[in-house]
Amino acid sequence: MTIGSDTVTAQITLNRRWVRHEPGHLWVYAGHVGHVKGQPASGDLVEVLKPDGRWYGRGLFNPLSKIVVRLLTFKDEPIDEAFWQNRITQAIRLRARVVTDTNAYRLIYGEGDRLPGLIVDRYDHVLVMQTLSYGMDRRKDVLADILMQEPGVSAVYLRNDAKSRRLEGLPLERRFLRGGGPTEIEIKEGRARFLVNIERGQKTGWFCDQRGNRLAAAKLAEGGEVLDVFCHTGAFGIHAALAGAQSVEGLDVGEEVLASARGHAAMNCVESRCLYRNVDAFEEMRNLVKAGRRYDLVILDPPAFARSKEAIPRALAGYKDINLMGIKLLKPEGFLVTSSCSQPVSEEALWGAVRSAARDAGRQMRLIEERGQGPDHPVLASMPETSYLKCFIAQVF
Repeated sequence: MTIGSDTVTAQITLNRRWVRHEPGHLWVYAGHVGHVKGQPASGDLVEVLKPDGRWYGRGLFNPLSKIVVRLLTFKDEPIDEAFWQNRITQAIRLRARVVTDTNAYRLIYGEGDRLPGLIVDRYDHVLVMQTLSYGMDRRKDVLADILMQEPGVSAVYLRNDAKSRRLEGLPLERRFLRGGGPTEIEIKEGRARFLVNIERGQKTGWFCDQRGNRLAAAKLAEGGEVLDVFCHTGAFGIHAALAGAQSVEGLDVGEEVLASARGHAAMNCVESRCLYRNVDAFEEMRNLVKAGRRYDLVILDPPAFARSKEAIPRALAGYKDINLMGIKLLKPEGFLVTSSCSQPVSEEALWGAVRSAARDAGRQMRLIEERGQGPDHPVLASMPETSYLKCFIAQVF
């Protein structure tokens, strides 16, 4: 499919409240819109003007969303097939430089690649695409045709079942958009091999953002006993076992993901050292503390505790709680690897919760490494929202 230039259907003039907004931010909220000239439909291309009437940018419109315009460019340039080709090519070039030793990575990271509302993950020969905004969804065929030009790609699978699509006025769907084939794909990540279910797995099937953190944690596992809390399909623990851990104990509440974890242990020939238990992680950690169980490495990779600023206080209480128990479960000179994927919770606030937990546990702790999302999830400087994953590696005495 080919298209000419998108036609601008309206002009959006920003109000004075927008002046306090971050320059270069790609979102225009409903509260920043002063005047609309024209009658744009959802997904239309619009021009955005500053409060004084000067030209500001060009983006995709959706009156159904709190984010009324997602800006594509601050230049007076056509939004045509060449534009999409150029942006996608830039994203691919970056991954060619920063991604190594894996065939599973984020190829396009929405706003981080200046393609707001578009997520694409590559799993070997298959691309899994999410169009999370109305504008991107209207252009998914054009985007898929460009993506299919990438060497080695044989299919594009739509994983458009994120609840956020409802807020955009979009239906939920899961299907092949280009090509076809099995929905379970084998990937490699360093020494490890895993099976990704692109139809039913969380996100697009895999947590590519934690890849570097999994490898960093594994370096501390040799000869040790490892507790992997919220283990999901077992990736952290499998890497630890491959790095020489004496034992790995994984805790999670989902039997389906634990079945995957056991399968992954068998795939990597470490099943004799990996034990997975279907338990409530909070409750079981308390039981292990009471029983006097101690480990050399404790890994905490919980789901998001906060999706809004209002949820931050409760989330920090939760983070303190799990880290308090994690620290109590460590032997002297043991290592804590603790993560948060809650975007509203800052690194400073999370580290404060971890430090507070150490004080309450009566243990001393030193920070070894501060990490985050992988380089295939680049952070756009003007959009702090593109930074979300925090990971601390600390030693506890």
